Parts: sequence; C-alpha cells; structure tokens
Amino acid sequence: MKTKFWVGGILALFVFYLWASFGSAWRFLSAEEPMAKVIGAAALVLPLIGVWILIRELLFGTRTQKMARILEKEDLLPEDDLPRTPSGRIVKEAADEAFVAYREEAEANPGSWRSLHRLALAYDAAGDRRNARTVMKRAIALYLEEPARG
Repeated sequence: MKTKFWVGGILALFVFYLWASFGSAWRFLSAEEPMAKVIGAAALVLPLIGVWILIRELLFGTRTQKMARILEKEDLLPEDDLPRTPSGRIVKEAADEAFVAYREEAEANPGSWRSLHRLALAYDAAGDRRNARTVMKRAIALYLEEPARG
C-alpha cells in the first residue's frame, strides 16, 4: 500500500509537469513569430515522449501485478524467505544460490510466462534489475499471447 501511495504521488507530479509542459508548448505555438512556433513544436515533443513513457510503465506495472496475483492464486509465487542484512537488503550470495533453480526452470520451460516471471523475480532479488526487467518483458509478451488473454 505504501508503494502505491508513492507511485500515486509521483504520478500526480508527473501529470502536473505534463500539463505545464503542454501549456508552455501551446503558448509558443499560438504566438505570431515563426521561430516561436518552431520552439513550441519542439517543446511539445518532450511531453509526448513523457506520456508514452508513462503509459508504457503503467502497463508494465499493472500487467506484472496481474501476473503475480495469478501466480499467488496458483501458489507458484516464490517465497520471500531469503536472509537479509540488518538494513533489510537481501543477502546477495543467498539470492545467487536461489537464482540457479529459477534459471534452470526457465530454461526447461522457455515458453512459460510463469517460469519467466519467477526468473525475473530471482534476478531482481539478486540485484540484477536490468535482466529482471528484460525477462519480465518477455514474460508479459508470453502472458499476452495466451489465447484467454487475447
């Protein structure tokens, strides 16, 4: 719940930024001078990129959560039982050891979004956020390809 609160706050700030950016771009586009119109068009590009990133990230998050709920119902979500440091971080060596089983599962079932989702969580626990995200994107693509999902 705390995470959703912070995401909501950041989302509200981002929407305010987009609103202000569109407003500035519109004022430039409405000006009489041709150079102002060029600046307005250029200024419009950044908020549009921002909207695209926002939509992409929200879809990534909602799909990941939906998949996690399915795994939880199926009792396939990995247990959060790895040892932690006093600061709360997962002990890297333990995460690396647990990672092997998830990698082998994913290699044995390359077409399973469930296996890839679990592998992405293992990457994340091991501190490899880049690979976690890459694998999760593949898991989402497989999830969306399932006939029941359309």
